[in-house]
Amino acid sequence: MTDAPAQLIVVDAANVVGSRPDGWWRDRAGAARRLLERLTKLSSADTEVLVVLEGQAKAADTAVDGVLVVLADGSGDDAIVDAVAAAAERRDARAITVVTADRGLRERVEALGAGTVGPGWLLERLDPPT
Repeated sequence: MTDAPAQLIVVDAANVVGSRPDGWWRDRAGAARRLLERLTKLSSADTEVLVVLEGQAKAADTAVDGVLVVLADGSGDDAIVDAVAAAAERRDARAITVVTADRGLRERVEALGAGTVGPGWLLERLDPPT
């Protein structure tokens, strides 16, 4: 038995950052860094957060406590599928949730047993209404 957190949240950073037209395209690395910093709110003893960065976002400073970062060598979607497959293979009985609006990616990770939610689900948790 392992001491793995009860939940793994895998974040498709490009998809989440791209879901809000806030000028992220002018500074992709900066937008990725801001997302990483915000994701520390979700990390806990029960929840592990893994973020996949691709393209220009990989230039972000990824030293953020409590958030695991994968820099995709190629396709970010392939890196997400690989991360989910590795987590599922460990059979540590934790829930795996992938945050993405990409329908094709959703199908791929659901086939591995992961649940999926859209960027809105994540953003509501990071920026709750006041």
